[in-house]
Amino acid sequence: MSIAELTLVIMWIGLNAYALFGGADFGGGFWDLVAGGAKRGAPQRKLIENSIGPVWEANHVWLIFCLVVLWTGFPKVFSAVTSSLYVPLTLAAFGIILRGSAFAFRKSVEEIELKRIFGATFAFSSVLTPFFLGTVAGAVASGRVPAGNAQAHPVSSWINPTSVLGGTLAVGICAYLAAVYLTADARRTGSEEVAEGFRTRALWTGVVVGVVALAGIGVLANDAERLFDGLTGRALPLVVASGIGGLSSIVLVWRRRYVEARIAAAVAVSAILWGWAVGQYPYMLEGAVTIEEAAAPDVTLKAMIVSLSVGAVLLIPSLAWMYFLFQRDRSET
Repeated sequence: MSIAELTLVIMWIGLNAYALFGGADFGGGFWDLVAGGAKRGAPQRKLIENSIGPVWEANHVWLIFCLVVLWTGFPKVFSAVTSSLYVPLTLAAFGIILRGSAFAFRKSVEEIELKRIFGATFAFSSVLTPFFLGTVAGAVASGRVPAGNAQAHPVSSWINPTSVLGGTLAVGICAYLAAVYLTADARRTGSEEVAEGFRTRALWTGVVVGVVALAGIGVLANDAERLFDGLTGRALPLVVASGIGGLSSIVLVWRRRYVEARIAAAVAVSAILWGWAVGQYPYMLEGAVTIEEAAAPDVTLKAMIVSLSVGAVLLIPSLAWMYFLFQRDRSET
C-alpha cells in the first residue's frame, strides 16, 4: 500500500464514522419531522433531543476531518469537487448551519410559535442536508466531475439519476440508522411504547431502503457503468456483506434485539461505503484522476499522517469516553 492509498484509507475511516454517527443525527431530524403534532409527537421528539443533544456537535468533527484530509492530501480532487459541485455543497453547508442553530434555539425559547419555527427548520434541514451530500457522492461516483477547476456542468453534474439515487439512499439510510438507534435508546430509558413506535419505523424504513437499493442496480448499470462494473466485480463481496448486514438488522429489529441490530445496521452501511471505494479503485475522480495522480507530495502526506496520529491519540479516546459516559448515565436513570 502506497502512502497515498494509506492517506485515502484514513480519510475513508473518517467518512465511515461520519456516515454512522452524523447519519444517525440527520435521521433523528427526519423522525422529528414526521413525529406528528405537538402533543402526539412530544415523546418521540423528547427522545430524539435527549439522544442527539450531547453528541451532535462532536459528530461533525468527522466531516471536518474528511475535508481537511481531502484538501491537504488530494488538493486536485478537492479543487475539482468543490468548484464543480458548489451548488449542492453550499446548500448542504447552509443546511448544517441552519440545523445546528435551530436545534440549539428550540431548546432556549418558550414561545410555542418560535419552537415550531425552529423545530421545522431543524427537521427540514436534517432531511435536505444528507440529500445534497448524497448528490455530491453520486456525481463523483458516476464520473461527472472531471479534473480541473469548475469543469463540470453546474446543474446536470448533480441532478442526474445516480445523484438522485445517492441523495435518496442517503436520506433513507440516515432515517433507518436513527430508527434503530432510537429504538434501543427508548428501551434503555424504559419508554416501551416509544420503542415499539420506532421499531415499526425501523422495519418499514429498512424495507423501503432495501427496495431503493435494489432499484439502484438498474440505475447504476445505465448511468454509472464503470462503478457498476466495479461493484459487481472486485467489490461484490462487500456489496453482499452489506445486503446480509441490512437483512440481518431488520430481522434483529423484528426480534427486538436492538443492540445487535445496531451493529448489523452499521455493518451494512460501512460495507456499501467501502464497496464504493473498492469499486472505484484506483480512481478518485472516476475515469479521470487516480489516487496517485491526485495525491500531494509524499513529504506532505507523511507530515499529515504523523499529525493525524498524534491527534487521534487525543481525540478518539475522548470521544469514546464521552459516548460511554452518556450511555452509562442514561442506563442508570
